Amino acid sequence: MLKSVIRAVFGTRHQRELKRLQPLVDQINEHVRRLEGVSEEELKGQTATFRERIHEATAEIQAELDALRAEKRASESSAEREQIAVRMGEVEKRLKSATEQVLDEILPEAFATVKEACRRLVGTEVPVTGQPLVWDMVPYDVQLVGGIVLHQGKVAEMATGEGKTLVATLPLYLNALTGRGAHLVTVNSYLAQRDSEWMGHVYRYLGLTVGCIDLHEPNTPSRREAYAADITYGTNNEYGFDYLRDNMVHALDQRVQRGHAFAIVDEVDSVLIDEARTPLIISGPVGGNETNDAYGRYNPSVSDLFRRQTRIVNELIAQAEKDIAGGDSYAAGERLFLARRGTPRNKRLLKMLADDPGLVKVIGKVERDYMQEKKVHELEEQLLFSMDEKGHNVHLTDQGLDVLAPDDKDAFIVPDISEEVHRVELDAGLSVDEKRDAIAALEREYAEKSEKIHVIHQLLKAYTLFNKDEQYVIQNGEVMIVDEFTGRMMSGRRWSDGLHQAVEAKEGVSVKAETQTMATITIQNYFRMYDKLGGMTGTAETEENEFHQIYGLEVMVIPTNRPIQRDDRHDLVYKTKREKLNAIITEIQRLHAMELPVLVGTVSVDVSETLSRMLKRTGIPHEVLNAKQHQREAEIVARAGQPGGVTIATNMAGRGTDIKLGPGVTDARTIGWLKARGIDPATLPSVADPEAAVDLSAQADDYLVEAGGLHIIGSERHESRRIDRQLRGRAGRQGDPGASEFMMSLEDDLMRLFGSDRIASIMDRLGAQEGEVITHPWITNSISGAQKRVEMQNFDARKRLLDYDDVMNQQREVIYDLRTFALEGGGELVGEVWEMIERSLPPIVEAYTEGPHAEEWDLGGLRQRLTLDFFLTADRFAAPDGSGGEHFETRAEVTEYVTELAHDAYHRKLEQFGRAADDVLRFIVLSTIDEKWKDHLYDLDHLKASIGFRGWGQKDPLVEYKAEAYDMFEEMMTDLYLSAARFAFRAQIAPPEPPPMFFGTPMRGDEPVEAHYDEEPAAPAPAPAPRRSSLGINPYAAVPASQRQLRTNREEESAAPKPAAASVGRNDPCPCGSGKKYKNCHGRSA
Repeated sequence: MLKSVIRAVFGTRHQRELKRLQPLVDQINEHVRRLEGVSEEELKGQTATFRERIHEATAEIQAELDALRAEKRASESSAEREQIAVRMGEVEKRLKSATEQVLDEILPEAFATVKEACRRLVGTEVPVTGQPLVWDMVPYDVQLVGGIVLHQGKVAEMATGEGKTLVATLPLYLNALTGRGAHLVTVNSYLAQRDSEWMGHVYRYLGLTVGCIDLHEPNTPSRREAYAADITYGTNNEYGFDYLRDNMVHALDQRVQRGHAFAIVDEVDSVLIDEARTPLIISGPVGGNETNDAYGRYNPSVSDLFRRQTRIVNELIAQAEKDIAGGDSYAAGERLFLARRGTPRNKRLLKMLADDPGLVKVIGKVERDYMQEKKVHELEEQLLFSMDEKGHNVHLTDQGLDVLAPDDKDAFIVPDISEEVHRVELDAGLSVDEKRDAIAALEREYAEKSEKIHVIHQLLKAYTLFNKDEQYVIQNGEVMIVDEFTGRMMSGRRWSDGLHQAVEAKEGVSVKAETQTMATITIQNYFRMYDKLGGMTGTAETEENEFHQIYGLEVMVIPTNRPIQRDDRHDLVYKTKREKLNAIITEIQRLHAMELPVLVGTVSVDVSETLSRMLKRTGIPHEVLNAKQHQREAEIVARAGQPGGVTIATNMAGRGTDIKLGPGVTDARTIGWLKARGIDPATLPSVADPEAAVDLSAQADDYLVEAGGLHIIGSERHESRRIDRQLRGRAGRQGDPGASEFMMSLEDDLMRLFGSDRIASIMDRLGAQEGEVITHPWITNSISGAQKRVEMQNFDARKRLLDYDDVMNQQREVIYDLRTFALEGGGELVGEVWEMIERSLPPIVEAYTEGPHAEEWDLGGLRQRLTLDFFLTADRFAAPDGSGGEHFETRAEVTEYVTELAHDAYHRKLEQFGRAADDVLRFIVLSTIDEKWKDHLYDLDHLKASIGFRGWGQKDPLVEYKAEAYDMFEEMMTDLYLSAARFAFRAQIAPPEPPPMFFGTPMRGDEPVEAHYDEEPAAPAPAPAPRRSSLGINPYAAVPASQRQLRTNREEESAAPKPAAASVGRNDPCPCGSGKKYKNCHGRSA
């Protein structure tokens, strides 16, 4: 109540902010009036003037920062470098603050310059994606407000059709003036290309350069040029993958990005929320195809298990019907509870619950009773497996395990590997060789059983939780994932952890090889790297909390230029899907008869095709836009506003493409309008909402039968209210008339999983009969409540993903900073490598100086180790046979001597390398980092997959993950220092290779000869050929082929694994590139 009073007196937060910004808008318009009289040359000269003002305000601070960078690069002292880094951080903050201050000062003039440029360009022709368009846009005042909000680093919520594309030109122009680059992020490559060419007309007029990264292949000079432009357009995936690729290159000039200063994310909710559940992953091949064979091997068993469960569920339902007939509703509830756990989408079960909503309450009571007594698992033992649709999981019961392995009771019992290995090691009756063989057998058994359980679990998920034409489609013999938010096929995207292979095996298509993560980052952590981030969308307010918590972004609702006239109607709820679909067809027939365009939004390919078949029987021409017909998306959506047009679209396919209304569509459909076209009002089908039904034959000519404009029909509510708002937002753009309504049934997933209990009781109370439609505020509120619960659940899932990635993100920053040191070279790199050597020596010394007395130390062994690992000759230590050597009192003395020895040897090595020292050290550090980081990511993947089980021991899995991941990172860094130190002392400069001989091809004598290497290209385009210095150093020579056979989880690229070499040590990395030790990989079968 108090909030309502405050809002009434002071207005909403958004209204107060708009009032605060109005003087700024007035200033912009004053500058526009002044600029109307200047010459074209003066207008274009504004850009140079603005840049000069920015330079004057920041030049002194920039010079200070450049001086510190040069000082840091020349320093070999790590302590000195750390001090300089702290000072640099302070100067960078001052530079950002000064830059923002001067940008705020010139904002009114800069925005006015863009607005005046738009006005002068009106009527000019610009080619956009091969089609000529005539420029006809000048920013309105509300668009100026949107531009200010974006510049301030906020999210601007602007309704569909309010010109978000044009709004972005204002802050992009202003922030590009700094010379640090301004990025526009879109959801697909078509929009990136279209908007860069369309809005580029304004930028180029004002003297700025524009690039679109999606028009160029990755890792190419042309993509680097696109990033070097003042303003860059591209898709969120490509920005993220370019960042990961940039941190895998072996030379600075192979990087394409140049920092993260300012970005505007178009359709920000889609990018930062919907896409945020899937991290960006660049992967390489895993050696061997044993796991792929396992999916095919176990698929028949799981398929048989699924069929058996279906028979069990059908028997349970039949028995429940008998219980109901006999008056025992609780027994029926027990059987139906089991049936819902066993096969929740069973059609017979769904019809039974829809016909008698009261059964849902009985099932809920059974579930609560058994959970209270902790006996749910006992009840579930009648099933072969139990499904949790809400948690999106499935688990086998003991009966199911017996069916899968009837002759082997221990088939799924995984040994406690650490306990078993400890037992073998303590067994005095075994020789060293026997112990080694026993441990190898244990490791093999553990690996085989773990893999078997994992494969069967993923196959079971594929059969129970993933449905063809809903979560995926089959196209050209491949499983293609369907985006649940847009209905588009996600070409090249693959489910991780073997799930995609399981679906492929289920569908009988070719099972592709599993891959290993080489580099990864979440969408959240990528976009949090930008100094300033803004976003635009038509639907952000419902996710305001998440934008603030995750990204620190405020949401500002921008008013429409014209009032919205769309009629958003009450939800209509039916008992069954069949009734709902029939009602949708009837409503389409009614609207089509009045020549009104209809857009039907569906949640799956299956529903869109069902509606299409039903429409064909009525003879109504229509278009279907789903994952199978996505090629004509822009064309179909653009024509969806023509008179009488019917379009069935999966969710929000076509978002970003304008639906322009055809002639006469906006006219109101009155009785007079119908009669003028020879349509008898009495022949029209009745309206879907019974409360709105009237006798049209008795109405006057001016009676409004239906509003004009585009009509939206939602076939089902989405889990997210935001997606529903997006669908409604397709109608009523720029003040046009229109209408929207949702038709649902109790069998819809949202109602069944999250709202059925409460909604079923409401339906009972309202006395709904079969075939009747219910529309009531109680129903609408219950549906909204169900959606809020799902949204919170999805938010928690995204937050959890981010919590886990934040752990890795800190480690990633350390590794990528180290890589940057290596790429930049100079004194900083010399010092960094020495620091690695210095850190690697104490653990080695400690290993040979255990015990409190010097007599207990093995200095002879230490001497031998230093010779073998580092080619160091420690003459002051005793020989391995104990002869000679000096006496050392403390371990510190030993460490000091070894450090001095290594320091002298290191600097002699640098003198040997001469002018090639930078190249050699860079290669050493980069190749070591890449190898260790890849192995570390592999270990983290396995840790993350298993850490959830810690919850059973009353421990927080996230806390456990943080602790273990930290320990693993410490071990990895220690191993990295030691490997780099060994490499540094062992490195030799090879003589240049002789030039390749060419036969039959004449060459000019002065033409340079370059060596070429036969390599697998990096996906999706060949990487630049490795460069060999004049001294014969090949920076890629020692990089495993698997690291060059990369692909992203959002594109397709196959790569063949390499076979394991025969002469490999059991604890060495497997040559296949999997990252596992040989004994745990191909060594199993050796």
